[in-house]
Amino acid sequence: MFRVLLPLVLVLLAACGPMPLPPPMPGAIGESEPQRRANQAARQFVQVVQTVEPVAERECRVRTSGLNCDFQIVVDDRPNQPPNAFQTEDRFGRPILAFNLAMINSVRNVDELAFVMGHEASHHILEHLAKTKESATIGAVVFAGIAAISGAEAEAVRSAEQLGAAVGARTYSKEFELEADQLGTIIAFRSGFNPVRGAEFFARIPDPGNRFLGSHPPNAARLAIVRATANALSAE
Repeated sequence: MFRVLLPLVLVLLAACGPMPLPPPMPGAIGESEPQRRANQAARQFVQVVQTVEPVAERECRVRTSGLNCDFQIVVDDRPNQPPNAFQTEDRFGRPILAFNLAMINSVRNVDELAFVMGHEASHHILEHLAKTKESATIGAVVFAGIAAISGAEAEAVRSAEQLGAAVGARTYSKEFELEADQLGTIIAFRSGFNPVRGAEFFARIPDPGNRFLGSHPPNAARLAIVRATANALSAE
């Protein structure tokens, strides 16, 4: 899943070494219920990062050659944002896995958070970002070429180029999501989490169905590949 990384207020979780898990603070003096839930979510997030990140990096190094596998986990702490998590890269090619507070607070258990983290890491390992850019470029060239050959004006050619880039970028998006679900299942499983339980959040999000050029596959297809992959791992 590719999204533009907007300027964020980030809490950086260093990838180079373990971070101590904050001690639980039940019954802290003056702590409200929302504060208690926020503290619990923060501890849960740090725990999942500590556990999943090294497994994702190991899978990255085993499955790729020459790819930067030094994941950086960042948190967007802006309030009132819809839940979101995505993978991108910085200008040096270092992979970034970004989560906002709404996403961290919306998961119901560590398995869901681990699955989402494994899924986003998988997009980088499988080089989906580069493949999406390549597909967008090809689409732009093809559509612009057709428009130019047909004698269209320059403005129409530019519009065709933009349309081609959008179509090209979405050509393999459903396939990429399923691939990331499969590898994300492996990463979550090998990190000691339950990916099937983790994928239950699909039941709480809108089902995109099977729309033409939709960016995501139907939720049922995603759950099916998670279950099949988890069953195969359990049988090993």
